[in-house]
This record gives sequence, structure tokens and C-alpha cells, in this order.
Amino acid sequence: MSDANKAIETMKSKFNPSAAAGLDLVFGFRIDEDKHFNLVVKDGACDIQQGENPDASVTLVMDSETLEGIVSGDTDGMQAFMQGKLRAEGDMMLAMKLSELFPV
Repeated sequence: MSDANKAIETMKSKFNPSAAAGLDLVFGFRIDEDKHFNLVVKDGACDIQQGENPDASVTLVMDSETLEGIVSGDTDGMQAFMQGKLRAEGDMMLAMKLSELFPV
């Protein structure tokens, strides 16, 4: 399992179902330009799927080191964004919701 896969699995373990009540969203992740994941958040549940999902409301683009840092809490997502290490394609406001759905 790659470091990116481990980070995504760790992220899923931190999922806060109460923050997801009533949501139906897809978050895409493009890691190191060649690894694609998506998190499907629906009715208080979270499912990880490999590959791209055309229904993603927002796709976060970063390298695996940045992903690992954000998931572990060593890297602040907003700082990574401001430093250009994290890019959001799509609904930027939904990217902000990730900190509620997956608290560190």
C-alpha cells in the first residue's frame, strides 16, 4: 500500500459521521498527478473509491507528502494552499468542509 493509500485510509478512520448528516458529496483527490481517489460522503457515511469520479464537487491536487502532513495534523491545509502545495479544482467552499468531516 502506498503512502497516499495509507493517508487516505487514516483519513477515513477520522471520519466524523455527525458532520456528514444530510450530505451527498464527492471529494476527489489527485495525488502526485497519477493517483486518484475519491471520498463519497452520503447520509452520514464515507466510502473511499479508487480512480477519478466525474461527479466530484471539488478535487484536491497535492503531492503525497502534503497529504500525509494534512492527515497527520503536521501540516495545516490552509497554509499548504497558501504556499501552493495544495490546489482545489471545483467548489472551494466544500474543501473547507473537509476539516469538519475529518478532524485531526
